[in-house]
Amino acid sequence: MSGGVDSSVAALLMKKQGYECIGCTMKLYDNEDAGIPPERSCCSSDDVQDARSVAARLGMPFYVFNFKDEFREKVIGRFVESYLNGLTPNPCIDCNRCMKFGKLFERADQLGCDVIATGHYARAEEKDGRWQLLRSGNSAKDQSYVLACLTQEQLARVRFPLEGLSKDEVRAIAAENGFFNASKPDSQDICFVPDGRYAKVVEAFSGKKSEPGPYLDTEGRVIGTHRGIIYYTIGQHKKLGISTEVPLYVKEIRPEENAVVLCTNEELFGREVYVQNMNWISGEAPAEPFRCEAKIRYRHAASPATVYPVEKTAARIVFDEAQRAVTPGQAAVLYDGDAVLGGGEIIKKP
Repeated sequence: MSGGVDSSVAALLMKKQGYECIGCTMKLYDNEDAGIPPERSCCSSDDVQDARSVAARLGMPFYVFNFKDEFREKVIGRFVESYLNGLTPNPCIDCNRCMKFGKLFERADQLGCDVIATGHYARAEEKDGRWQLLRSGNSAKDQSYVLACLTQEQLARVRFPLEGLSKDEVRAIAAENGFFNASKPDSQDICFVPDGRYAKVVEAFSGKKSEPGPYLDTEGRVIGTHRGIIYYTIGQHKKLGISTEVPLYVKEIRPEENAVVLCTNEELFGREVYVQNMNWISGEAPAEPFRCEAKIRYRHAASPATVYPVEKTAARIVFDEAQRAVTPGQAAVLYDGDAVLGGGEIIKKP
């Protein structure tokens, strides 16, 4: 329970289904240590109290689990190292894999819980002896992309009680049941970077000051000076601090040279994407190439592609049409209709 309306209503609906429920919030870091105001974060003290209040109203035991050490190592640490290495990470996926469906399952087992329910908008269904992760029927809120890390064992024990509901309906249920957080705004930022200043977090946690370096064109010529590679991501156009006749965008980040390569918009497009650390939802890697749709970022529309599996945990994705600004560090997630086939981390061309 994050203290938000989604997880609060999820708890209510599980109670109505007859489950004996335990509410819990994960304590992931100290706001003061991150230098951010507590009211801005989904893991703040205020949010813990919001979750506790809802649990009390529902007559549920409530726990706060201290996962700060694990979160610092496996989520914040990976986030920082990714930026230092010229990647653009997705820490929400790492949090789902390591915390919500990793450490939290360990605590659920210790408490004797059969299932974990969350406020995610997605579906999990069993078909022919295997579990499927499916897009939410509410396409505006579908969160299947950030859940592509789930395994068969986890899907068998996960419940998504909000499936089939719109956000307005969720808020209405909360209001009808007297939840004071019925109109609480959704969190829009990474929890430990609520002001959006990623570079500040990277420098604070790493103790390393990002150094200026050369802007290069696609021919390798120096055309300017950048602020430091942690300030940039693929496809970026704003805040480059360089004036040119033709608009330029970030095409590549080269940490080994401390260089940022710029290009025209047309040069940002490509058809091939390479993926590592693949998680196949079925539990088995396909043996042959197959057709599907793929998303290369959360807000990206899925596009038709052919996937060529490489060993068990890697793949080459060839899109029918060129995609803009493929970004190493982000996730590529594969779909067959509404079913999520799997997902992995985008890497630079091997």
